[in-house]
Amino acid sequence: MNEFPLLTRDPIAQPAAPTRIVHIGLGAFHRSHQAWYTAHASDAKQWGIAAFTGRRPDAAEQLSAQGCVYTLVTRAATGDSYEVIDSIVSAHDGADTARLSELLAADTTAIVTLTITENAYHLGADSHLAVNSEPVRADLAALAAGEAPATALGRLVYGLAARRASGAGPLAVVSCDNLADNGTLAGNAVTELAAAWDAELARWVRENVRFVGTSIDRITPRATDGDVAGLAATREYLDPAAVVAEPFASWVLCGEFPAGRPRWEDAGAVFVDEIEPFENRKLWLLNGAHSLLAYLGQLRGATTVAEALDDAVCRDAMEAFWDAAERHLTTPGLDIPGYRAALRVRFGNPRIAHFLKQIAMDGSTKLLMRAVPVLQAERTAGRSGEEAALVIAAWIAYCASGAELQDRATDAIAAALARDEADRVPALLSTISPALGEDAEVVRLVRDLVSSLA
Repeated sequence: MNEFPLLTRDPIAQPAAPTRIVHIGLGAFHRSHQAWYTAHASDAKQWGIAAFTGRRPDAAEQLSAQGCVYTLVTRAATGDSYEVIDSIVSAHDGADTARLSELLAADTTAIVTLTITENAYHLGADSHLAVNSEPVRADLAALAAGEAPATALGRLVYGLAARRASGAGPLAVVSCDNLADNGTLAGNAVTELAAAWDAELARWVRENVRFVGTSIDRITPRATDGDVAGLAATREYLDPAAVVAEPFASWVLCGEFPAGRPRWEDAGAVFVDEIEPFENRKLWLLNGAHSLLAYLGQLRGATTVAEALDDAVCRDAMEAFWDAAERHLTTPGLDIPGYRAALRVRFGNPRIAHFLKQIAMDGSTKLLMRAVPVLQAERTAGRSGEEAALVIAAWIAYCASGAELQDRATDAIAAALARDEADRVPALLSTISPALGEDAEVVRLVRDLVSSLA
């Protein structure tokens, strides 16, 4: 590949748009989704994105080396198509809080978008900021000392303080993470962290920041060295920052943009008055099925979503879970049969290697949004909830299988697994939600399902 030139921005053909959007959580999904939608807006030349990484600077360094342009490889079952995306105009290490604050303080900045993962909001079971959690306490100590905080949430609050000081005015914060009612939860997290530091800042946030809720959807597997090599051979340039995604993309938004926004609707984004039904459709049908396939599929020897879908046991469990979820998705316009049919095609795309191990991360957080609401709705309706309980049981069996776990509650999960057999299931359920671990009927149901999987 060394004989090919590195992809770089052409300053004449691809002039950088002025920075009006700040993104926190630069990764493959942002590049396949929000950056793609912005590039396809009819007013894209007015809306440049300054993107900041989350945990590591690597993506920013990689993108900066090539002028922040990159290739989106759209991978259909019939073949690949290629597009160079140029909507990101600068990329920064997330730890560069000085630059983040400078951009947020600018009156030209109108929007902050977030893909920081569910855990990064540091919410408790009550959907409010976990003020006593270690990361939040560390952020508050840093803020009190006049130092930059370490978390993405803390850095955002730090930057909003700079905006308040500059008098730059209102803006919108758009959460693009897989949280039900993510706009409200982002608002809770930001406002409550601000209040714990500075009551006047919290008042300013409430008056000037609008938190937009979204439902986001585009399967974006991690690009491999083989993808980069294949792209170089096909396009005759080197692009280490290339992103692979499926053809399908969806973005549903609900909320106000007091300083304006791109015409994302030109790329197919939908603006609605009520976001919850669309969030639930995606969280339960797509994400919930992903979690089920991730745990049950790996227990049965599959490594990708497509492989798990080829397993009749996994496929039947998924369809049964969808049946249960569909009973509670009744809002007109959701077209659940059509959505399910599209998911079968998307999951079965043999050229998208969406690895189950990647999906399996952070199960204790994800299942609270992907499976627990369906379980609760089914039980409220007088049914057992077995189809949704199986998702949780598969996670427990996966945890007990000795698999390497990446989860915010790894220590608690390990402690639960070390308990006597009678106490293990309720302890593991409590890492998802204390109420689950205290519900004797749910414990009994999940324990029986775990035994059946074993």
